[in-house]
Parts: sequence; C-alpha cells; structure tokens
Amino acid sequence: MEIGFYAWLGFVVFLVIMLALDLGIFNKSSHEIHYKEALLFSGIWISLAILFNVGVFHFLGKEKGLEFLTGYLLEYSLSVDNIFVFILLLSYFNVPKKYQHKVLFWGIIGAIIMRAFLIIIGATLIIKFHWIIFIFGAFLVISGVKMAFSDNEKIEPEKNIIVKIFKKIFPVSDRYEKDKFFVRHKAGLLATPLFIVLIIIETSDLVFAFDSIPAILAITQDTFIVFTSNAFAILGLRSLYFALSGIMDKFRFLKYGLSLILVFIGVKMLISGVYEINIITSLLVIVLVLTVSILFSIYKKKNIPKEKEIMKKTDVKKKTDSFKK
Repeated sequence: MEIGFYAWLGFVVFLVIMLALDLGIFNKSSHEIHYKEALLFSGIWISLAILFNVGVFHFLGKEKGLEFLTGYLLEYSLSVDNIFVFILLLSYFNVPKKYQHKVLFWGIIGAIIMRAFLIIIGATLIIKFHWIIFIFGAFLVISGVKMAFSDNEKIEPEKNIIVKIFKKIFPVSDRYEKDKFFVRHKAGLLATPLFIVLIIIETSDLVFAFDSIPAILAITQDTFIVFTSNAFAILGLRSLYFALSGIMDKFRFLKYGLSLILVFIGVKMLISGVYEINIITSLLVIVLVLTVSILFSIYKKKNIPKEKEIMKKTDVKKKTDSFKK
C-alpha cells in the first residue's frame, strides 16, 4: 500500500500536537526533570511508538510493520551514543538542570527537520544510483569500527567551526539569562551561552545522523517508515537522557554493542547484491546484540572490586577536571 499525502499530513500534525503539549503544558515552566518523571515520559513515548507500530502492521502489512519495528529499535539504540555526548556537553558548559529540557527540546525539533532532509536525499540517491548503497555500507563499517575504538571523553566544543563563525558575526553574553536563548542589553541583542549549547547539540546530532540514516536505509527505503521511526526515536531521546544521565557508566559495554550493530548493517548493505539479509534476521541480530551488551555491562559492573571502582571514579574525575580546563 502506497503512503498517501494524508498519512504524511496526519503524522506531521501528530508531531506538532505532541511537541506543543510537551512545551506548552507539561514543561511550561523550566524545572529539573527527575528520574521518575523521565521514566514516565520515556514510557509514554515508547507506548506511542508501539501503538503506531500496531497501526502500521494493520494498515500497511506485516513487512512494513517489521521494517518500522526494526528501524525504531535501531534508531533508539543508536541514540544512546548521542546521550553520552549530550551529558558531556551539558556538563562542560555547566547548563543548570532546570534549563536542560528546553535546550534539548529545541535541539530535537532541529534534529527532526535536518533528518527529514537527509532521509529524502539518502533515499533518492539509493533509488537513482543503487550503487551508492555500497558506499553507505562501507561508511557504516568504518563508523562502527571507529566507534569501538574511539574515546568519547575527547570532546572539544570550543573548536566547533559553526560556533566560531557564529561568534564572529553575533555577540554572545558571558552568562546564562534564565532559559532564554537571546537577551537585549544596552549593547543590543545578545545570544546567551544556552544558544551556543543548542548550536553544538544540533551539529553533534547532524554528525550522528550520518551514521543512523544510512543504517536505517539498509532496513528500508520507504521514506515514511524511515522518517516516522526516526521521529519516534528522537522524540523519546530527551526523556531517555534524563532517565540514563546518572547511570550511563553502568553500560560501558553498550558502545561495543552499538558499534557491532553498525558493522552488521554496513555488511548487510555491502553484500546486498549477492545475498539479502531479511528483516526478521536484522531485527533478531539488533535485539540480541543490545541484550547481550547490556547484560554483560551489568554483570561486569557487579563484579568490579570496590577498590578498583574507587580508582576508576578517581581517574574519571581527573580526566573530567583536565577536560574542563
């Protein structure tokens, strides 16, 4: 069944309504998002994604339903890597906790818009130039290997080229002005550090999108399925951030699981001309790798002696202090 204009319109209207409710009612005033609230909203977003998936199964068939489910799990799991970077960025800039929700909210709106363009471009390229799927595949394999051996703590936001350009053309205040992105002073209109954080979050997500979009295009080239699964994963990203921000260190092997998933998807694209890995196999591999990496992280965490754990925390603190300097 071909996706029509009204299906797209209905989903866009749904997005607008949910985002309006989020900012206009549930988070009308800036406040610190606590663990229980984050878990509640994470549950809401996951439930909405499941309900939407049921609708896809019913109206578009089993194949599309499995494509959405696989794509959603893939994008949602890859978003965990985004969260680790967001934690470091928000800590680096000392963003007050009660203002973090707002900067992530607008960051997600920007991410949805950017990814919509990337999805259209990526899907169009694969349809018109099918050989480009092999380039995407090689890129994902390289990205997966790089993720496994990369040091996530080496983040240098002050070297962000977009921030450098912005500061040259627009004055920036030296302190936070509540949850405002811009303020008017005697010198004129000034951007606040919160807006700088927003710029860096947007550019960071753009970098992640270059991994995640080719990955989901290996699952399906149906732009409606790709966009909706991406959108649901991104919408749940904020709640997931607040739910996991205090316990990310307990999932230190998850990064290797994510890198393995990227490599698997990349190989899937590279061998597509010879052998087609079906959607059910892809789904099972993603679920299995995620489950094993999470369980292994928890197991290893429980078996670390207290002395080593103390030494590890001390070492992380030294790295963090050095990083901030």
